[in-house]
Amino acid sequence: MKIKVKFFAILRERAGTAEVTKEIKEGSTVGDLWQALQQEYPKLNVPGIRLLYAVNQNYVKPENQLSDQDEVVFIPPVSGG
Repeated sequence: MKIKVKFFAILRERAGTAEVTKEIKEGSTVGDLWQALQQEYPKLNVPGIRLLYAVNQNYVKPENQLSDQDEVVFIPPVSGG
């Protein structure tokens, strides 16, 4: 399956890109995709980071199963003043 992945804020900086297309196996979840991306982009491996996940513009949990051509967005914590 091909999945479009978008990174925002600090994740975009750490990955060095705003968007990638990732090939994953059938039955993969958002959590599986995140683990694969951390291996491909080691700077994304931040211990304890709490992310929001969205698939096709709907917030989901890491256990959400993906389908071919889904768009997944990883949203890091927001801080500022």
